Amino acid sequence: MGGAEWAVDGRWGARGPLSAAVLGLVTAGPPGAGRLLAPPGPFADPWGEDHQFALYLCYELHDRGLPGVLPGWEWEPELLTLRRNLERSLLAAVRAEAEPVRSVADALDQLLTESPDDIGPSHFLRDEGGLRHVREYLVHRSVYHLKEADPQLWLLPRIHGSAQAVLMAIVYDEYGAGRPERAHAGLYARMMAAFGLEPDYAHYLDLVPAPALAVVNLMTLFGLHRALRGAAVGQFAALEITSSPGSARLAAALERLGGGPDGTLFYREHVEADAVHEQLVRRGVVEQLIADEPELAPDIAFGLAAAQVVEGRFADHLLGCWRAGRTSLRSALPALPALPSEVTAA
Repeated sequence: MGGAEWAVDGRWGARGPLSAAVLGLVTAGPPGAGRLLAPPGPFADPWGEDHQFALYLCYELHDRGLPGVLPGWEWEPELLTLRRNLERSLLAAVRAEAEPVRSVADALDQLLTESPDDIGPSHFLRDEGGLRHVREYLVHRSVYHLKEADPQLWLLPRIHGSAQAVLMAIVYDEYGAGRPERAHAGLYARMMAAFGLEPDYAHYLDLVPAPALAVVNLMTLFGLHRALRGAAVGQFAALEITSSPGSARLAAALERLGGGPDGTLFYREHVEADAVHEQLVRRGVVEQLIADEPELAPDIAFGLAAAQVVEGRFADHLLGCWRAGRTSLRSALPALPALPSEVTAA
């Protein structure tokens, strides 16, 4: 990877001038020293590697932090200004591609309807994917599932009443419903290990390309801004409503490739949990929030459409790479010296 001189704690390299500016600033010393951020140049491609990685780094300062970076950088005004500009550029790009939504109810119904022509990554993995494809998919999704529901937690103080209570119930399930060993992020880590992958948080960040980062960046962008809380609800609803059938296909793919209990539990858990969550998020969160704050309906509709934009781009990237016989990551995963005991070669 290029830009190793900007690596944070030796782990990640910059992907262009924007991410180099972020990494260069936060590794130069403590915040508040009066340094000036060098202009990173025009924001040429909000979907590009540099833009998405720079934004992801900015958001990690609000999450688990960056290794070797002082926590005070989280609210450094100069860095927040850059983040704001990155966000505005991405939002404009999403709005330009989002299909108009006539009504929230219609959009929710459409999410439950799958056309025979709708062939996504989960279909590919179930029907023809090999071990290489599954391992790549798990790496892509690790940037979200190892922090599962963390971006949605920003929503909780921004909605109130019944919608807040139901959202809390859904999120509570994501964290194991009081049982740490059942927390979904932990189940995902066990699944990664079962398929010979390192389960540590952000271990593969340098390999994860822009389309996968964009899915998580948009969640965090919506969650961090009270003005976008309706869009955050819409994106979360899209995620929950489409999760159960996709999880069933992924569980079948993992089982076909020899995944044992640890290798399939995460997606088997989501088949059941998200079938319940689908109704909860629709009736208890979306419909209740619109009843309480009808002015949020257009924003919820935008969030639903925005989810389709980033997920569609991610799906196109995966299928395009896999159909062409190349890796979907920024570089190929190291070959396994031996397969884990519960996984057999495809």
